[in-house]
Amino acid sequence: MKPLRSYLPLLLLLPVLACSRPTQPTAPGAPAAAYYPGPGNRWQRQKPEKAGFDAARLQQAVAWAQEQETTQMTPNFATQAEIFGTPLGPLPASRAATNGLILRHGYIVAEWGNTEQADPTYSVAKSVLSTLLGLTLEKGLIKDIHDPVSKDIHDGGYDSDHNRRVTWEHHVRQSSEWEGSMWGKNADFVGHEAFGKGERKPRTLQEPGTYYEYNDVRINRFSLSLLELWRRPLPEVFRSEIMQPIGASSSWQWVPYRNSTVLIDGQPMASVSGGTRWGGGLWISSRDEARFGYLFLRQGRWQDRQVVPAAWVQQATTPGGPGPDYGYLWWLNSQRKAWPDAPATSYAALGAGSNTIWVDPEHDLVIVWRWHNGSPNELIKRVLGALKNG
Repeated sequence: MKPLRSYLPLLLLLPVLACSRPTQPTAPGAPAAAYYPGPGNRWQRQKPEKAGFDAARLQQAVAWAQEQETTQMTPNFATQAEIFGTPLGPLPASRAATNGLILRHGYIVAEWGNTEQADPTYSVAKSVLSTLLGLTLEKGLIKDIHDPVSKDIHDGGYDSDHNRRVTWEHHVRQSSEWEGSMWGKNADFVGHEAFGKGERKPRTLQEPGTYYEYNDVRINRFSLSLLELWRRPLPEVFRSEIMQPIGASSSWQWVPYRNSTVLIDGQPMASVSGGTRWGGGLWISSRDEARFGYLFLRQGRWQDRQVVPAAWVQQATTPGGPGPDYGYLWWLNSQRKAWPDAPATSYAALGAGSNTIWVDPEHDLVIVWRWHNGSPNELIKRVLGALKNG
């Protein structure tokens, strides 16, 4: 199969011609030309009424969200080891309280709490790793997402008969069933000290691609494999290929574990994680997350630049594999089980502590909501209920 980039001229037309998530907004009153915020804090606000909202009802939705502080993750992360097991990396001394933004047509129509503090976002980092895979394919570093990882990676991690059958797509579908350990954590999640309340009962491994399991050890293996392809730290790739083009701040950081450094071409490089389950992880502000979500709402385009291939955005947010409503490390709503009051075309990046980046192409909306009690559908229902035209 040819590299994704070989088909890019044709694939870029597909979302316009046939996909269920069109590149142009379909919401009533959507602007003819998309607005993109300038770098940093140069982000225009729009009055709720102009954006199509009943201002009073939208304010009621925000007021409700402000009362939903999470009880899962304490502000000083004191429950981290109890929930997830022995940490491998650092955590901040404290985090912000619940906070968020609502974007419509790219403009900020509501904002609450401290949205500029760079906090751990836990498994939202998985959706970032998925996006880096899309760039990896587009640049031809991988020929086909269905290729076995062992075709490209020769560090010993895919040498067994079982692991040799793991493909790149299996990793992003959470169906790899990769066996082994990463940075001292076993993929079977057995052992209370290592995994805390996340400890699991032993089970028989299944054929790669046939069984879904949400598993950070296997995602960390995937991250290391991407590092070995790029030959430079993934945070640098994320910065130069995505965050700088979309005008993000410089406050975010992707913090590695203490023991996740490897040699690449004789140089020490840290492999980053797909979450903050064991410390470290992607620490980022809500505003920067909103930019990332808006990039996906615009089908990977930012102003005059196609930052992420539109074909990849569509592919990554399409269900498949043996798991639940799940794309390529994105949570989907195709069956309307995740968010019953939201459109089936909506999707989200999710992390512990109920870190949420929710994208709604049908209504041209992005909602970022951090450190809440795990009820995004309730906020979504209120926000959509505030839209005058539904």
